[in-house]
Amino acid sequence: MTTTIPVQAKIAAAWTSFTLLYAYVDILNFFKPGVLDSILHGKVWDFDVSAPLLTLMLASVAIPSVMVFLSLVLPARANRLTNITVAIVLVPYTLFNVAGESLEWAAFYAISIGLEVALLVFIVRSAWTWRASTAVAATALSSVR
Repeated sequence: MTTTIPVQAKIAAAWTSFTLLYAYVDILNFFKPGVLDSILHGKVWDFDVSAPLLTLMLASVAIPSVMVFLSLVLPARANRLTNITVAIVLVPYTLFNVAGESLEWAAFYAISIGLEVALLVFIVRSAWTWRASTAVAATALSSVR
């Protein structure tokens, strides 16, 4: 018996992977020389650590986390539109992370940003090609159980 995975579940899984990768990249970034010292001295990049900055950062990381949930619960039409829009907006945001980095860290950022962008492209493609009949079938299947 072949099991078909609903598009919503595939997209939610991609958002979950993106969220975990996003967090791990940030955590691993703390090991770069000087990063923790800068944070301990109240600086992130060139910005002073402040409540508004940390709130903005929290909002930034909350977006893909919330998309896991939204991908599973939104109606098909809103789901497609939300996933396409958010994923497209996050592509340049993700690419921005490499700004100002030296070639020494090129492999780190090529792998991390490459994987993040690949997941975002998968999300856009899945939402874009999502047929309404698939959404109806997935909804019907879930109501049977």
